[in-house]
Amino acid sequence: MRYTGSDYKRSRRLGFSTLESGKELAKRPYGPGQHGNDRKKKPSEYGKQLLEKQKLEQMYGVNERQFRRLFILAKKSDEVTGLAFFRILESRLDNLVYRMGFARTRRAARQLVNHGHITVNGKKVDIPSYLCSVGDKIAIKEGHDLAIVKASLESKPASVGYVKVDAEKLSGEFVRVPERSELPMDINEAQVIEYYNRLL
Repeated sequence: MRYTGSDYKRSRRLGFSTLESGKELAKRPYGPGQHGNDRKKKPSEYGKQLLEKQKLEQMYGVNERQFRRLFILAKKSDEVTGLAFFRILESRLDNLVYRMGFARTRRAARQLVNHGHITVNGKKVDIPSYLCSVGDKIAIKEGHDLAIVKASLESKPASVGYVKVDAEKLSGEFVRVPERSELPMDINEAQVIEYYNRLL
């Protein structure tokens, strides 16, 4: 089941900024609730693996069934599994809409896709989990001149080198796969691989 609660509480529980901004942890860098600031015992190896999986899962807003399916795809790749997994997650349509700055969060990007506001290569796609390919052109559907999209672009979101954006035309392109150095550094994907290797 996908998490629908507060992004701030979720990030504090994981000790990790799922919004990639650090804002959630700036004032309260400890878990939510009255015992959130208590010292916890050292987690087991399995506990560490589970935490890393949850961080990645929650950051991209992917449910367990989808997450496992994408992991299996990554294992079949010729690339290193951890990097392949990241690249697959980054190629999701909702993530690319977010990376292009059309939405301030992945959750908002997912809503744009769900509501039919996004096209890929000129065709409407309303499936957030749709996996894009390098060279795909993503745009706001004509006639949907959304103020929320313009406001997001005007806030000058941090851009990444593997997407190209035309803010005037409300469009962008997935120009290449990302390098590991361009992806979140505070996630240990090796722990995620170990977690799933125990199950599959």
